[in-house]
Amino acid sequence: MEQPKRVKYRKTQRGSRKGQAHSGNTVAYGDFGLQAMESAWVTSAQIEAARRAITRHIRRGGQVCIRIFPDKPVTKKPAETRMGSGKGLPDHWVAVVKTGRVMFEMAGVQEKVAKDAIRLASNKLPLKTRFVIKESVAGVSSDKAE
Repeated sequence: MEQPKRVKYRKTQRGSRKGQAHSGNTVAYGDFGLQAMESAWVTSAQIEAARRAITRHIRRGGQVCIRIFPDKPVTKKPAETRMGSGKGLPDHWVAVVKTGRVMFEMAGVQEKVAKDAIRLASNKLPLKTRFVIKESVAGVSSDKAE
């Protein structure tokens, strides 16, 4: 599971998940992508589970690119602890995903295989997602259909 090597501050505030993703909202590195339809915190374990689902489905063919990184620490207090006495210790790491963010990308596979792999990955994530195609690839596939 991924986490940063070093951070400037051990504990962070919760922040806001409102609004659209301004960067990372288009397919840049691959041909197909998995785009978030709502905002959420995605843990490093969920990212790894989705990555495994994709790579196992496409077997040895193709490339997978992960566009999100869990760089936000989430704290948790021990069970059965009284209120007060400060903020808890860092428990796990999350990536803040806003609406429209492309989280995973794939290249070098057929569209049907990519669609199935993305569907398997989306089942591992805590938010609604959709399958997106790069504009240049979408233009080529529509030309072949005519």
